[in-house]
Amino acid sequence: MSEAGEDLKNRLDEITDKIIGAAIRVHQEIGPGVLESACESCLVFELTESGLAVERQKPVPLIYRGQRLEVGYRVDVIVESLVVVEVKSIERLERVHTAQLLSYLRLLNLRVGLLINFNVAILKAGIRRVVNNYPD
Repeated sequence: MSEAGEDLKNRLDEITDKIIGAAIRVHQEIGPGVLESACESCLVFELTESGLAVERQKPVPLIYRGQRLEVGYRVDVIVESLVVVEVKSIERLERVHTAQLLSYLRLLNLRVGLLINFNVAILKAGIRRVVNNYPD
């Protein structure tokens, strides 16, 4: 891997570690069973407080046959313009949730995303890291 590729990998790992730490703080404070929008708000608060650049509810266009289509896609959170975070508060994560996140990564041409389900007893069980063409 090139030096630039290694630097990006390290930066992505650092950001995802900070996001997971922030999510754990939120989960410890509010616990499971809280609305997704509340979890997202708390997570954005934690990330912003830790000095990370955060975009919330960012529209994601679909390019179809060269045409930009606004089809209603919205990414929950983008951190440092590098990592997509999809926030859930559901009984269990399904493959469709991972596919949704991977689609967002492809549409945004980003490499790493985190799918975080706050409706679990232990947050570690509700976190999935999804990669799109991640360097070896």
